[in-house]
Amino acid sequence: MSVGSNIRTYFNGTWHEGEVPVMTSADHGSWLGTTVFDGARYFDGLAPDLEAHCARINRSAEALMLTPTVSAEDMVEITREGLALYDKSEAVYIRPMYWGIDGDMTASAIAPKAGETGFCICLEVIPMSPPEATTTLTRTRFRRPVLEDAVVNAKAGCLYPNNARMLKEAKAKGFGNALVADAAGNVAETATANVFMVKGGEIFTPIANGTFLSGITRGRHISNLANEGVKVHETVLTFDDFHDADEVFLSGNMAKVTPVTAFDDTQYQVGPVTRRVRELYWDWAASNG
Repeated sequence: MSVGSNIRTYFNGTWHEGEVPVMTSADHGSWLGTTVFDGARYFDGLAPDLEAHCARINRSAEALMLTPTVSAEDMVEITREGLALYDKSEAVYIRPMYWGIDGDMTASAIAPKAGETGFCICLEVIPMSPPEATTTLTRTRFRRPVLEDAVVNAKAGCLYPNNARMLKEAKAKGFGNALVADAAGNVAETATANVFMVKGGEIFTPIANGTFLSGITRGRHISNLANEGVKVHETVLTFDDFHDADEVFLSGNMAKVTPVTAFDDTQYQVGPVTRRVRELYWDWAASNG
């Protein structure tokens, strides 16, 4: 089921109008959850970091033992063909996907068979969040897994039920999102995005320790700030650190920058650093998208 509108799907070598059935009931991805995807954005006629997202899905596929079948360069070209069918005023979510087709019988069919990989790209109009949009955070009892337990080095569909229960718990408590711990009990990210905090004008973000994806947009913010002469401290952060913060904001592909106004009973203002990070991103996108 889609979450957007005006959907187009690239499958079997051509673009189709609307949602298209792409997996069968016996496909490995349907049966055993071997699916990976990535998400990029198109807005104002721009598709910033599209190449990076297309390269990452191929790395995700390999991490899930799937064989990538489309080069990042070809994926970018195909995606731009699809985007040309949209008006520049539309904001489009770009979702390339791979899934396993056959099982490897030498591994009891539990592992996907090498070279047998399905592929599609789904485009759907999903508006960008307005600049004034904010969210709130709370704790959750669910944690990010480690590589020994799950394929945390891939953007894999099988990871998302864990994120979903984090969100459901947060929503049931009256908050917009969950601030999530890693296996050691330190802050990793939120249920849907990477997280930054500001204290005394200094910017901090949890160090990428292998329990969560260090996002492409996260890296872009760090790079944009570095170009301004501002260092982001990637370090171990506790929940107390976030309670003590002056500003908190989220970083993700869907909204790019989302200010946080509360973490449980701690309140924040939408501060100057958060606003500047947003300005830097849109300035960079306008020059590089």
